[in-house]
Amino acid sequence: MQEEEQAGTAEVERRARFGALPERVLPQDMVEERPATPRDPARDAYDPDEFAVRYGL
Repeated sequence: MQEEEQAGTAEVERRARFGALPERVLPQDMVEERPATPRDPARDAYDPDEFAVRYGL
């Protein structure tokens, strides 16, 4: 009789812990978007027209 109570209690505890699936995770929540490299201001400072005026004329 005591074994049946322990088995019943263990089953109730197992169902309380594992009885439900976790909440669904949306695909857009699994993706993180960020730039591959940080912005370099020196790279964006190049002006081809200014280069042509300084060194080409």
